[in-house]
Amino acid sequence: MKKITLNILLFSSLGVFAQQQIGNSSMESWDNVGQTSEEPTNWNSFKTGTGGLSSFGSQQVGRSTSIRSGASGSYCARIYAKSTLGVVANGLLTVGQVNMGSSTANSPDNYNFTKTADENFSEALTSTPDSIVFWVKYTPINASHQARVHAILHDSYDFRDPIDANSAPHTAARAELNYGTTGGNWVRKSVPFVYEAQIPAVNVEYILVTFATSSTPGGGSANDEVLLDDIELIYNSVGINEQVAKTFKAFYSNENGLVIKGENANFELVNLSGATERVGDLNALNGLHLNTGIYFLKSGNSVVKILVP
Repeated sequence: MKKITLNILLFSSLGVFAQQQIGNSSMESWDNVGQTSEEPTNWNSFKTGTGGLSSFGSQQVGRSTSIRSGASGSYCARIYAKSTLGVVANGLLTVGQVNMGSSTANSPDNYNFTKTADENFSEALTSTPDSIVFWVKYTPINASHQARVHAILHDSYDFRDPIDANSAPHTAARAELNYGTTGGNWVRKSVPFVYEAQIPAVNVEYILVTFATSSTPGGGSANDEVLLDDIELIYNSVGINEQVAKTFKAFYSNENGLVIKGENANFELVNLSGATERVGDLNALNGLHLNTGIYFLKSGNSVVKILVP
């Protein structure tokens, strides 16, 4: 499998913004086209899975030309469910690797995970997006069923989805949505990341994204179908040049308010509109409680984004 990484640089009058994106998010590049192991480059499904039952992995993703009107590319991904002896296997697509450890759909031995030792089954990401958007056409056999997307930002750990007790402390942020039929139309979905208020804060080093034909393992029906295209990470920096702060760290918790760790210095707290909320040193701003929203804490040339849930 080939690995694609894509960095988009946006230019503005205030500087250069490095905005990382998921590789092959347009679903234009494919591996093993026409074979049962066909998968979009940089993405994985059952045919590249691991675990005790990986040899039984079936093809449940393929390249499709059923793109939406106005799309810039030629292809999208078709993800579909199958039924074997009455047991439904959800179709799924992930930037991690699929572990197939049990024939029972909801077994904890079945999960997707970031394999940090292998770039083909992991997606490095050090930026902090505000949301993930994508275009989808979901056609379930039963109109009451729902498909699912789950995106997790985490540190350098072989993170599992569904999240287990060992993975939970490594969570930086999550964006998840269960959604119903799109009525035969292509629909643009936007899902915000909700950042964890963990102490100490978790560094963002990887993203694990999974799209599935059902929100429930083993749920849904055979031939449920998700057409997927043009995935994008959205960064709402509003003219502020966000950099990695080397002299301090900052995060927010509902219990402790604003927490700044590092050398004492002068700080400026700016809201999403660019207006200054507070100015002061570390002692003056530590413990400050804020309204829900997105803020930026600046000191010198360093900026840290603060998300208040």
